[in-house]
Amino acid sequence: MNQRTDHKPGTEGEQRSSKGASRFVPIDHLDKIGEVAMYYGFSPIKSPAISKADLDAAKGITDGDYIDDETESHGKMPLRVEEKIALIRTYHEEDWASLTQPVCLYLKDPCRGIGSAGAKKSPHHRYADLEIIGASGPIAEATLVQAGRAMLAEEGYADTRVEVNSVGDRDSLARFSRELTAYYRKCINDMTPECRQLFKKGPFELLSSHDSACAEINDKAPRAMNFLSEASRRHLEEVLEYLESLGVPYSINNGLIGNRSYGTETIFSIVAADGDGAKGAKGQRVLGIGVRYNGLAKRLGMKKDIQGVGLSLLIKESGRGLRGAVKRIKRPIASFVQLGIESKLMSLDVIERLRKAKIPLYLSLAKDRLGAQVSTVERYHTPYVIVIGKKEAVERSAIVRRVDTYSQETVPIDDLPDYMKRVERKHWGR
Repeated sequence: MNQRTDHKPGTEGEQRSSKGASRFVPIDHLDKIGEVAMYYGFSPIKSPAISKADLDAAKGITDGDYIDDETESHGKMPLRVEEKIALIRTYHEEDWASLTQPVCLYLKDPCRGIGSAGAKKSPHHRYADLEIIGASGPIAEATLVQAGRAMLAEEGYADTRVEVNSVGDRDSLARFSRELTAYYRKCINDMTPECRQLFKKGPFELLSSHDSACAEINDKAPRAMNFLSEASRRHLEEVLEYLESLGVPYSINNGLIGNRSYGTETIFSIVAADGDGAKGAKGQRVLGIGVRYNGLAKRLGMKKDIQGVGLSLLIKESGRGLRGAVKRIKRPIASFVQLGIESKLMSLDVIERLRKAKIPLYLSLAKDRLGAQVSTVERYHTPYVIVIGKKEAVERSAIVRRVDTYSQETVPIDDLPDYMKRVERKHWGR
């Protein structure tokens, strides 16, 4: 069967009938590093411009999230809240809520406009963002981590790990803030002048300090995770369960707090380390930082919360050509359906195996209900469907079903990439 195997990025099926459609089809906004993100279901888009209204809305919300890149003498890369505001505003104005949820976005450049952080370029690095809007489940964080690490691996960072923390919901954070403030007040006489100055700025400024003079006080400080609500604790546990199932090395970093004005639940960083990779070791650098911002929409005066979580990455300006434009990508041969928590835990590993084999899929990982996933499959009209249920997860296998004949075969996960290569060659006539 001879069929065209390539297509332009962002032109498939449901993309996109809404008035925001044009933002999702810029071929020049897909580069080779972004192609990795597409294997995880992210769509390349033009970064929304930051307006004066966005800057006005950002007033009073302090910068607390950053990538510290001192080893390259670039100082700190702030994750400006005005960029998140611009995304949430665009989501609302262009009616992205009418699209298949969640909306997964790849922005190869930061948002631009008045006062934009994206206006400043490093001679050695550029920045890229992955955003998932409309998903509350922990698989969103896991997808960001897995896709981010895969993108960084293409950049040559073979040894990365994750640091993670949770500040919980607003009530959890308020309880933690009170206890942390009370603790530091008791320790005020034992603080160095430098630590006291940080405490005057705020308890979280002191907690996030890397100053060795503050290390002993901070080591004994209350931990944000001890004040989590039941729902927030469960969310964090599930994020960690995904990391463990993927074999991602991680550690809890109590000093990773982020921007308390809009950050909620999980905050995490992807770290590259030389030597033993221990916390604070020489050569350690933060390459990406992610934060959930569920409460931002209501803070902007919108009636409903919009669930959102994003990851900003440092991308090297290397000689690998990974920032070069991708004009065409392979058309997915199959859609992917997962049923149950066991299969979800496996899903990202399966997708990474297929990505390395250059087998793209249509994904709906953040959907739990079978009906919602089937609806997505029907929309894309792929010739095959890969299904992993509870039984397959236990047996580490997948069902590969041909849509037109309903014939199917159970394939071990280890054999799935080669099997799908054969299916692809046979179906497309290559």
